[in-house]
Amino acid sequence: MEKNKPKKINAWCAYDWANSVFSLTITTAIFPGYYLAVTDSTINFLGWEVNNSSLYAFVLSGSFLIAAFLSPFLSSIADYTGRKKMFMQFFCYLGSASCAYLYFFTEDNVVPSVFAFMFACIGYSGSIVFYNAFLPEIATEDKHDKVSAKGFAWGYLGSVILLIFNLSMILFPEVYFDFDAKLKEISAANPGWKNDQMIESAKDYFALKASRISFLSVGVWWFLFAQYTFFHLPSLTVKKETTGNWIFNGFKELGKVISDLSWQRYLKTFLFAFFFYNMGVQTVMYMATLFGKAELQLKTDQLIMVILIIQLIAIPGASIFAWISGKKGNVFSLTIILLIWVGVCIAAYFVREGTEFYSLAIVVGFVMGGVQSMSRSTYSKLIPQDSIDHASYFSFYDIMDKVGTAIGTSLFGIITGWFGGMRNTTFVLAVFFVIGFIILMGIPSLKIYSIKKPE
Repeated sequence: MEKNKPKKINAWCAYDWANSVFSLTITTAIFPGYYLAVTDSTINFLGWEVNNSSLYAFVLSGSFLIAAFLSPFLSSIADYTGRKKMFMQFFCYLGSASCAYLYFFTEDNVVPSVFAFMFACIGYSGSIVFYNAFLPEIATEDKHDKVSAKGFAWGYLGSVILLIFNLSMILFPEVYFDFDAKLKEISAANPGWKNDQMIESAKDYFALKASRISFLSVGVWWFLFAQYTFFHLPSLTVKKETTGNWIFNGFKELGKVISDLSWQRYLKTFLFAFFFYNMGVQTVMYMATLFGKAELQLKTDQLIMVILIIQLIAIPGASIFAWISGKKGNVFSLTIILLIWVGVCIAAYFVREGTEFYSLAIVVGFVMGGVQSMSRSTYSKLIPQDSIDHASYFSFYDIMDKVGTAIGTSLFGIITGWFGGMRNTTFVLAVFFVIGFIILMGIPSLKIYSIKKPE
């Protein structure tokens, strides 16, 4: 495949635009609050009595573990057959359909809806592996930082656009729904209520309805915009000539990549560093909304405003750290980011007011964009430049991502249940960033990593 073609790069970035609405609306902004609103504090889940916040964390962890288990096998098969796009499409459609199903999530069908949420997470996680694997195939190594940052910037922007629309439905229901008819219904059912009480009840009703519509909008958005990506990315990439069973050959390919990791010291070092610091990053992403709601009693619209701040600040954050990387190298850029993350975690423990939470969100957004973009581009540079096993290599990146996220969110749930609150988890997250920083210092801060297998 010819590299650095603007049309293919834009098509690749468009998938960030398509799928990022899931991570913002579903796992970050609207769904967590809706989930807490329609579920009891204790849920009977398949015969187990579980705290609803802990169940949310455990479902996230389980979905990531499933995705991490499937990733290396499917990606090695994809490398052998050259069908990265086919696997990417499968997980995309699984995720988008599951999001659409969440429109039916009410207090009467919690269990199937929780499973739909889990499948949506698996679809999102699974598609990202094959999406990331296209980066070394569409851009030369010197372009990885900028292209990766561009993809994340498109994702942040697209997800904000859809979230603003969904937020407007929640905040201004009279514009989208028959508000007066609902007020009359409430008045007839509760003749003793004051007008303020009826208005508040109507707003709560339409906020839940608008939230369900937002889940449907995510599924539709994700599916539709992904079609542009799938149209322009090749159906067949470089593959290996082979005979025999393609599944068996896929396992052979996985074994080869594992063997090749033995001589790639910097790649292994980065993966371990990424495992620890990304554990902190992902836990913050998935649990920040619950923290604001449970610890600070922030309202849904306030929490969504925090998320909007993070997303908008992340756009220049990704670009700025890509620029720093071009001047000083990837590792230098990442170490700065991790030091800031440590400060964020320590500060979070002492946050007591909503204004303090907003200020912290600005800093989180700045480093969130940087750490995600720079991690992806740094890893793509560390992959041997003469390799065609991009999906297989990125599956290991995905394993570190998903297993780390599973451990981080599980610890979050355990510590929350143990202490009866989320505040103490911030120090645990700070430790993850410190460990990642220490390990990362074992890699020289180069601008380009041209690695070939030693003779």
